[in-house]
Amino acid sequence: MSAEDKLAVAECVYRYAIGVDTRDWAMYRSVFADEVEFDFSSYGPGLPPMTMAADDWVAAQKPLFGGLAATQHMMSNPLVKLEGDSAQITMYMRAHHVFDPEDPESYYTIGGYYLNRLVREDGNWKLVRVRLNVTWRLGHPEIMEAASAAGISAPSQGER
Repeated sequence: MSAEDKLAVAECVYRYAIGVDTRDWAMYRSVFADEVEFDFSSYGPGLPPMTMAADDWVAAQKPLFGGLAATQHMMSNPLVKLEGDSAQITMYMRAHHVFDPEDPESYYTIGGYYLNRLVREDGNWKLVRVRLNVTWRLGHPEIMEAASAAGISAPSQGER
């Protein structure tokens, strides 16, 4: 188990957060293998685990995050288990979402942890499973639907 590999695995998840927060869709896409299992079922009902092409996943995230004024995904306490060219990482997360920065009630924050799986491809660690486990919530979840609608009506917003 190399410390360098553990750091590289954690940095992949950090780039996941930075990519979505800065709307750097090339960076965000770069952290995924071509096909990924996504499990956001703890976020809300009607979100069953699914396996899909990473390009399709990234395209689906653009309207939602393009409709938000700001987001900040904070990741901490990475715990990495390496087994050759595969890894599992558990990492705490806190995701703050702001729809209207002028309205102090226009936010939604979730906290919990990710339990992700990665593989090494051509020397780089890539996510093959992203599993979000939401353990607490603050604010107004309805802003997420408003943000998605706003992002759909202005699809170029937040492009990078």
